[in-house]
Amino acid sequence: MSASNPSQQTAIASAAAQTSHPVPDRHGANFYAGDAELQALLKLYLPADLLAHLQPYFQHMGELAGGRIDELASIADKNPPELEYRSRSGQDRQRIIKHPAYEELERIAYGEFGLQAMSHRDDMLGWQGKMPPIVKYALTYLFVQSEFGLCCPLSMTDSLTRTLKKFGTTELVDKYLPQLLSLDWDSQAQGAMFMTEQAAGSDISNTQTMAYPQADGSWRLTGDKWFCSNPDAEFAMVLARVDGGAPGMKGISLFLLPRHLDDGSDNRYRIIRLKDKMGTRSMASGEIRMDGALAYLVGEQGRGFVQMADMVNNSRLSNGVRSAGMMRRAVAEAEFIAHERIAFGKRIEDMPLMQRQLDKLRLPAEQARSMVFQTAQTLMQSDAGAPDAYALLRILTPMLKFRACRDARKVTGDAMEVRGGCGYIEEWSDARLVRDSHLGSIWEGTSNIVALDVIRAIKREGSLPVLQSYLKGLLDGAQLTAAYRQALEEALARASALAEKAAQEGGDVLARQAATGLYNCTSAIAMAWEAAQTGSAQRLRLSQLVLLHRVLPRDPLESGQVPAAWLA
Repeated sequence: MSASNPSQQTAIASAAAQTSHPVPDRHGANFYAGDAELQALLKLYLPADLLAHLQPYFQHMGELAGGRIDELASIADKNPPELEYRSRSGQDRQRIIKHPAYEELERIAYGEFGLQAMSHRDDMLGWQGKMPPIVKYALTYLFVQSEFGLCCPLSMTDSLTRTLKKFGTTELVDKYLPQLLSLDWDSQAQGAMFMTEQAAGSDISNTQTMAYPQADGSWRLTGDKWFCSNPDAEFAMVLARVDGGAPGMKGISLFLLPRHLDDGSDNRYRIIRLKDKMGTRSMASGEIRMDGALAYLVGEQGRGFVQMADMVNNSRLSNGVRSAGMMRRAVAEAEFIAHERIAFGKRIEDMPLMQRQLDKLRLPAEQARSMVFQTAQTLMQSDAGAPDAYALLRILTPMLKFRACRDARKVTGDAMEVRGGCGYIEEWSDARLVRDSHLGSIWEGTSNIVALDVIRAIKREGSLPVLQSYLKGLLDGAQLTAAYRQALEEALARASALAEKAAQEGGDVLARQAATGLYNCTSAIAMAWEAAQTGSAQRLRLSQLVLLHRVLPRDPLESGQVPAAWLA
């Protein structure tokens, strides 16, 4: 049919009249109210009374994320922070000048919602008692759909507080914890983590920053840190080698580095410069040089990396949450455009090929969402001392961080294509999502490092049989057809066998493949269980597509339909 055909022209005009503007714009949408799957999952994972109390907060965060936060994020991305070295009168005064848009984002996240303190206080959002981690991560999931950069300082502040409480002396905790937990904008403190060095990178045993003991029990740190996000934070956790200590990893200890000393003067470290980054441009990352900076030992000397690992694992979970949130934003934008955009006389969401493409976007986004809920729930159980919960957490966390962060890179890029040429323009959210999404698989361990950590959990924590047992419990509650359950069980058995092979001597080369297989099987089973609990036929369908398209072997020249026996 040609474009000059009168009947086609009439159809196009009629369809166009149904939309307010030919270029759809989702700005102003409520990201919570418009997300039925998120609402159903929160109902499943949270106690009913707590969820009812939190509904206004989820609604408000969803409204902000689709409106004001989105506006501020765009402004802050185009106006990155600057480092001021001296005052106009020549005084040596280092400070990072943040754009007012970024500062308003800070006030929302730190002040209004207290995301950095939520896991450590018993009086958040008008609720008396400890909040489950799912609450913090659900709010972050909404926030990050518009602003990624600020979520790094939020996560580091949260993780630093957790590590200080767990390993710090009573004196350190009493002195500094109130600042970290304060909700008052003028008195609250932010946290950071200074680990990376030019010579070390992921090989922490090659750390060259030195720590020298002082007579009063404090330490002095000397050395350079190469990549330090939120470098002007009030406190940072730093890894350093103790003078005269053991070589290698056993000589590395963990220290708390305050930005300011008790008399109000600056500590003896300088921000050398800020990084010019591809993404997360709203938030400052820089290089640090310590020249006898005052610091305090945290935990046991010589066990710095073990203690820092707790902070890193918490940050890795946060990374997974952020990637899941960015994928959700990308998918939601693509779905909105496909519904609103009129082409060739019909909505493009009604075109078979677009329907297939949208499913390819939804699949990894929903996998990540299920894994976020499963991992956050396990974190709560682990902190409560539940049997086997820590071993389960140790394998779920790197699985989520590894796979979700990699998937986000492709999902955000492919979703941009749905918007077309506008998606490539920086006025829209697509380009920022693409740029920011690449960071997740670099920070807190590259893909290779995190995939190897999945295998390390199997070797050191005995996590694989714990995961298998847990997934069997989910299958028992999933109410599946016999054929689909069998397919899931057989896939899990094969993925487990590959993981066991990867854990053997010389098996490291299989780490990524094994971690991916376990992630896909785990998420497919979790989604099937969620579908049974919530009554979501869509979630069960996506679970089946995960198994069909991301786990099982198939002929690329076949149509790839879900087997009829799975549906009966």
